[in-house]
Amino acid sequence: MAPLPGNAEVADHFDLLADLLELEGAESFRVLAYRRAATRMRETSASVAQLALAGRAKELQGIGKTIEEKIVQIVETGDIEALAKRRALVPPDVIAFMHLPGLGPKTAARIWRELDITTLAGLKEAAETERLRTLTGLGPKSEEKILKALAFQAENPDEGRKLLGDGLPAVQAAVAELREHPAAVAVSEAGSVRRRKETFRDLDIIATATEPAELTAYFTQLPWVVEVAAHGDTKATVVSRQGLRFDLRVVPPESFGNLLQHFTGSKDHNVAMREAAVKRGLSISEYGVTTVETGDVFATEDEDALYEFLGYQPIPPELRENHGELDAARRGELPTLVELSDVRGDLHTHTSWSADGKNTLEEMVAAAAARGYDYYAITDHSHYLREGRLAAQLEEIEQARERFPKLRILAGVEANIRSNGEVDVPEDELARLDWVVASVHQAPHTRPTERVLEAMDNPYVDCIGHLTGRRIGKRGPREVDVGSVIEKALETGVVLEINGQPDRLDLRDVYARAAKEAGLKLVVNSDAHQIRAQGYVELGIGQARRGWLTKDDLLNTQPWSRFQKLRRKR
Repeated sequence: MAPLPGNAEVADHFDLLADLLELEGAESFRVLAYRRAATRMRETSASVAQLALAGRAKELQGIGKTIEEKIVQIVETGDIEALAKRRALVPPDVIAFMHLPGLGPKTAARIWRELDITTLAGLKEAAETERLRTLTGLGPKSEEKILKALAFQAENPDEGRKLLGDGLPAVQAAVAELREHPAAVAVSEAGSVRRRKETFRDLDIIATATEPAELTAYFTQLPWVVEVAAHGDTKATVVSRQGLRFDLRVVPPESFGNLLQHFTGSKDHNVAMREAAVKRGLSISEYGVTTVETGDVFATEDEDALYEFLGYQPIPPELRENHGELDAARRGELPTLVELSDVRGDLHTHTSWSADGKNTLEEMVAAAAARGYDYYAITDHSHYLREGRLAAQLEEIEQARERFPKLRILAGVEANIRSNGEVDVPEDELARLDWVVASVHQAPHTRPTERVLEAMDNPYVDCIGHLTGRRIGKRGPREVDVGSVIEKALETGVVLEINGQPDRLDLRDVYARAAKEAGLKLVVNSDAHQIRAQGYVELGIGQARRGWLTKDDLLNTQPWSRFQKLRRKR
């Protein structure tokens, strides 16, 4: 019997069906239903296909009888009947049109039907030859945006890479399961995820065991495994229901530290370390360090001991990119990096007051209190707090303060920075708030630097959110002069955030490090729109560590009394 499709594969069918329905101009509620169902499938740990065959997929929120029947169609025929019909009528690249910035389904459909453009190459040519502007509603700026987006895609091919936010919790859970097996001695994540890189291809795990074959066999039989791509006594590769690929390598205990270092460090870091070792008469392999003159081999279970043997301060995984860490470690000058446990509060979060928020204000606050935070800011989108809604939310925040007296709840807002540099909330309303995040959302490429600098002159703006506006794998960063923004932040007292959303992680690590070196304090925020997303702070902390940040470099690692002294004075 053929293996059941994984949850990610099933969800992909429904996302594509939603795309094609949008191109058709179908009712928005149908499109939204399929998108929500796809999201639910990806978040479900059990096999959605198996549940559907048992008639139990309807137990999942957002999945009814019709969607369950379509899941069964995927299992039995490999496709959804309605999707197959639509796919045959729409050129594949037309679906890609609607995912380009500034091109929604209606515009994509018009480009296809009215201009007879069916490929990305044709779209590029039409933009270059100014043909797109012949359609009502499209002009020179639209053509410029499309060309930039196409260039970004060409320079950043997906190559099967996935977001850190998808892989980190999955590999952490797998490591925890492996550690429970009686044969396991030491188990660790490795690879780019251990360095907290923004994207990854595979999830690497390194382990030692008393019985390696037992551990690899156990790994292939874990309930979330849908495919075993390879299996031996010391190695195994499996694929999860979410479509994630895991590589487990069980290594000799005496070389665990050497191998863990080898499979964690970036290629550039490892090459630089080997070249430095050669100059000292040493030869490094993944199994040990050989003294060339004597043939003696240094192997170790302890990764830190390997660095110390080579004359380095132990180097945290996030710094292993050959960005100066080896020289600093040789001098013993590596910083003590910030830890997730150092975070005292989250200063950019949303509730159901924002249309895209999924949990109520009370639910979000209760979850923040359970995390042990000292303070927590509610910063819903400003355009959802008009016509008296801000005043109503302030009343609800006051009630929440009574229910959660140990948590300091900050009344805030995420205000939009208009193209003229103004924020879209009147100053008398800003004055009522404890914390104001200002972000660019609309017309992002219009005066990208100037409008941010002008917004920072507003005396009530405390923080600039997701400064460059990038969406990893989808669109590149805006052409913001980050150096000028850092200078302005130092002048005004406004802080910049590292946004922990998996597809943002904005500021990126190099800018975070530049801010640190300039003496600017940052904040790490989740930008959570639901309870689960409060955990995105961990991703932001990973980015902060990659930027060499310490506890003292962040504002929201400080106790409230110090936070108040360090924040912008109004």
